[in-house]
Amino acid sequence: MESVKVRDYMTKHPVALTAQMSLDSAVETLLQANQTGAPVVNEQHGVIGFVSEQELLGVMLKSTYHCDLHDNVGDVMRTDVVTVSADDSVLTLAEQMLQLKPKIYPVVENGRLIGMINRSRVLHALNTHMKQCYRNTA
Repeated sequence: MESVKVRDYMTKHPVALTAQMSLDSAVETLLQANQTGAPVVNEQHGVIGFVSEQELLGVMLKSTYHCDLHDNVGDVMRTDVVTVSADDSVLTLAEQMLQLKPKIYPVVENGRLIGMINRSRVLHALNTHMKQCYRNTA
């Protein structure tokens, strides 16, 4: 299982946001992509932050009272982003997911965003491996 890499299960064309993007555009982008969050990237496609539905929900809820949504992604993004490498083991990532809160991890190679992996994809990888174990013991 250590040989199963993040690159084998990551989303290869993730939706990313920019710090200058308006929050309403970010919400529309996430909804259309059916993603629960997205990395925020700079011009070089380096990850500089992350925005999840939770942050957006909080800002939008406050804004609905006065109908004033003026913030941009850079105003609400988290900058303490946990990233993984495409060559990281899925097993190691699964263990990390039990300790850390992120549900989605940007996959970075040479300082650039190349994909994303989430709990569902890690669970899928583990399930695939377990099916092979069952076949080998039958």
